[in-house]
Amino acid sequence: MGNRLSRIYTRTGDDGSTGLGDGNRVRKDHARVEAYGTVDEANSAIGMILSAPGIPAEVARCLTEVQHDLFDLGGELCIPGTHLIKPEQTARLEQMLDTFNDPLPALKDFILPGGGPAASACHLARTIARRAERRVWTLAADEEVNPEVPKYLNRLSDLLFVIARVLARHEKGSEVLWRHDRGSI
Repeated sequence: MGNRLSRIYTRTGDDGSTGLGDGNRVRKDHARVEAYGTVDEANSAIGMILSAPGIPAEVARCLTEVQHDLFDLGGELCIPGTHLIKPEQTARLEQMLDTFNDPLPALKDFILPGGGPAASACHLARTIARRAERRVWTLAADEEVNPEVPKYLNRLSDLLFVIARVLARHEKGSEVLWRHDRGSI
């Protein structure tokens, strides 16, 4: 393991810049910082799901593995030119997606976020993962990005949607179907 942080504040970012993993300094609102910062936010939101009591063990195992992947993915984005996310990780998400989705009833309508505390947290994590993917595409417009990174984030948001459906049932909640014909409110 590298150096340990014994002091959390450094004051080096007080000028609006931050250090990348390769030692270069960029503005704190740089597309790369936005991308890995949003990945970190998604990881934190997944931590909120995992902190809910009574999460099914298979969901907890899956999301813990995803957290490790997201930490690697954020590190990859923090160090330009690094490639840590592999096609096998995206394929693993697809396999988990199929496993969790197969027993669920088919969707015929859109559902609104909700269904219980953990399911709602999962929907929030899903939207953050979608934003992370958009931030990665913004970065990729100007800089080289491992093409597996946005694929992984895309599959992750799909997986989180399916897990939210699983958690809604586990929490004895219900999916609220979007009613397009509800008239005026």
